[in-house]
Amino acid sequence: MSQSFEHLAFDHLDQATLKAWLDDAQPLTLVDIRDPLSYAQGHIPGSRHLDNTTVGDLLADTPRERALVVVCYHGHSSQQAASWLVGQGFEQVYSLDGGFVDWEVRHPQRVAR
Repeated sequence: MSQSFEHLAFDHLDQATLKAWLDDAQPLTLVDIRDPLSYAQGHIPGSRHLDNTTVGDLLADTPRERALVVVCYHGHSSQQAASWLVGQGFEQVYSLDGGFVDWEVRHPQRVAR
């Protein structure tokens, strides 16, 4: 007897789409998983730092149906975090392609310091 399981996966998000979503004030949660010092030195406005000490708050207070975008340095580590967050019940999870490094190059005026 075989069972059918819905494929749980995150999606990749390109820089232009995130910019458009932010410009349009789309409801989303933006999390940055880089180390605290890197986050403090610059991050996408509206993002919140996510690490082992803050993940409990994210899980407790973030609607599972809201889009959730994960940002790391170059778009690699965020894929693992995004996959984990899908497993926590978030329905629309995205890993930002190119990460914060690419965002800062493309949108230097849209970096909070």
